[in-house]
Amino acid sequence: MEFFTKSSTVRLRSHLDKHLASSPDHLGIRQSRRPTRHTLWRVEPVPDQPALIRLKNLHTQKYLTASASAILLGVAGKRVIQTLNPHSSPATCWEPVRDGFQVKLRSAGGTFLRANGGAAPWRNSVTHDSGSSRGVKGWVLWDVESVEVGEVKEYLSSLSSFGSSALDDDEDGSEPVSPMSVISYESPSFFSFRRSGMDLFRNAAAVRLRSHHDKYLTAEEDKESVTQERSGSSKDARWVVELVPSADNVIRLKSSYGKYLTASNQPFLLGMTGRKVLQTVSERLDSSVEWVPVREGSQVKLKTRYGNFLRANGGLPPWRNSVTHDVPHRSATQEWVLWDVETLETQTPSPPLKAAISDPPQSPPSSRSESFASSGSFSITEGSEHGGRVETKMEGRTVYYHIASDEYGEVGGDGNGGFAMVFGGTSVEELTRRLEEETGLEDIVVCTKSPLNQKLYPLRLQLPPNITMHVVVVPRDSEVARELAKSGTIL
Repeated sequence: MEFFTKSSTVRLRSHLDKHLASSPDHLGIRQSRRPTRHTLWRVEPVPDQPALIRLKNLHTQKYLTASASAILLGVAGKRVIQTLNPHSSPATCWEPVRDGFQVKLRSAGGTFLRANGGAAPWRNSVTHDSGSSRGVKGWVLWDVESVEVGEVKEYLSSLSSFGSSALDDDEDGSEPVSPMSVISYESPSFFSFRRSGMDLFRNAAAVRLRSHHDKYLTAEEDKESVTQERSGSSKDARWVVELVPSADNVIRLKSSYGKYLTASNQPFLLGMTGRKVLQTVSERLDSSVEWVPVREGSQVKLKTRYGNFLRANGGLPPWRNSVTHDVPHRSATQEWVLWDVETLETQTPSPPLKAAISDPPQSPPSSRSESFASSGSFSITEGSEHGGRVETKMEGRTVYYHIASDEYGEVGGDGNGGFAMVFGGTSVEELTRRLEEETGLEDIVVCTKSPLNQKLYPLRLQLPPNITMHVVVVPRDSEVARELAKSGTIL
């Protein structure tokens, strides 16, 4: 309950890094990647029931409601909608249940608010369900983000100034251009997150991270391990900050050995939930080296793209001074994921791009200068062979993917080959993990179609060198996988 007592207005962010939002029709509920006006929720306590709350959408003035209608026939999940009268039914009441740093919202019927992933019609949908099924337990967990009072006041004043009709457009559509459009209600400056920790890293070129145990995150001399050390004067406690251009709230941290802080998939100890944090280097940087800063007062939590947090462990060996990534469920370890950020060096502002184009540096024809803090996502090439032109190249490949419905992989999707994403990894294992995150499925096989007979064959070893790929996602417990297993294609 304490999550909802700090602020009267909140946003709820799902495990898919999307926000609970009202639909443009003002009737349904969905998930939205962008923190818009549709994602603002007013917290209202329920009279005489201190453990319960109601959530009122600030834009539609309607209440989050657990309906009795199924989202699909034969499926357990029920629809979550918006209704006007909160006092006529207990379906608008929700009980916050704390789970580590996150919360579950339990309805009057005992089900939980769930953010669904996967392909359409599940993608971006919100239902209420038991949340106990294998593989979807994390789907009922929500991050509660407090909203600044000034943001709410500015939004409410905009309603009175421009009228509600001016703001009723679909957030994913285009708005008419007018003199009033200089005030952008979709801009990051208007919808600012109090819990965002990027302000601690945005202007920092190098930092030290001090744990709850008053020790510093340190790169070991073996150029692979990461530990905690009491002294922060060593060069190994210095981490270079790199911003990820494709995301506003993601960073990479590079050690003194030129390797990235990495959330590996290796268990720290067999039978334990914590996984190793390492230093690694790769030609193509994937999401394992990306961290999302989450502000907690004057400190910060570093969250992986898969929902774990960088954790400084205490206790007896082998836990003492170790660093893992995990979701702390015990109250005694909640503060182990909090870090103090000490800025060692600030970034020097880069010259304007226009100046760089008009006055290219005198350098050999093969010289290259990296932009965006050597992020690995974009590069700028300058030199006499290009006549001073600036070439921007996006690293990674476009992957079009389907979810198979028969042994030939015939499924729905758009006319360009299904759903699409940009992937920067090099191995099938990385691609499989990324597709599991995108689709919400577990234990999948990534396949490709044979150009000869159009049948499915699993990808193996390294990915082909071409940029664009067309793949088919096959769940191992599906009829498609069973048919392929019979033919010996999948073991």
